[in-house]
Amino acid sequence: MVPEIELQYFFDPLCGWCYASAPALQGLAASFPGQLRLMPSGLFFGARPVSSIAEHAWHNDQRIQALTGQRFSQAYHRNVLLAPDGVFTSAPATRALQALGEIDARLEPEFLHAVQLARYVDARDTARDEEVAEVAVRVAANHGVALTAEALTHRLRADDALRERTEARLTDSQTRMARLGIRGVPQLVVVVGGKPTALNGEVLYRGPDGLRAALDELLPLS
Repeated sequence: MVPEIELQYFFDPLCGWCYASAPALQGLAASFPGQLRLMPSGLFFGARPVSSIAEHAWHNDQRIQALTGQRFSQAYHRNVLLAPDGVFTSAPATRALQALGEIDARLEPEFLHAVQLARYVDARDTARDEEVAEVAVRVAANHGVALTAEALTHRLRADDALRERTEARLTDSQTRMARLGIRGVPQLVVVVGGKPTALNGEVLYRGPDGLRAALDELLPLS
């Protein structure tokens, strides 16, 4: 009997290194759609002025681009990181991911990648509810789910039940990370027959083929 498998991906939508692992995550979503579970960590959920992290973030982004080839546009640097009065928070994107996941969990990986591209390439401020809502509506439409940006924007701002469910999900992720003794994101935990194994984060930057090779050593009959 083949043991039950779950792939727990810990991340934050505004984490540049999570964007670096996007190709590997796409591979997981394609190969293991029923076993992949996204675990938002809340790393950047709290709001702060974007100016407080802009210089550090851009330096880090350039390093990620050099190491992995993931693109960070000059327009993103100019219009998002250097935006006057800009705010840095992953709360809108995390709540939107929760809202889509409640419709169909398979929408979550696609939305995560789309919201990353919207920020880092298209220079859209994904700390804003309305920008995130437009991305989520487009992803939903790709799967025949009709939403409106106006209604979703309102939910992201004012739906207390959605807020509570999102925060409960963050708490669950943080509890699991503490129990496993892992820190930082991205992280992938492979659970086989109830036994968790945390993979080295570097594996996630090797793309789908590199990650699959690592998984083949852990997964029975994969």
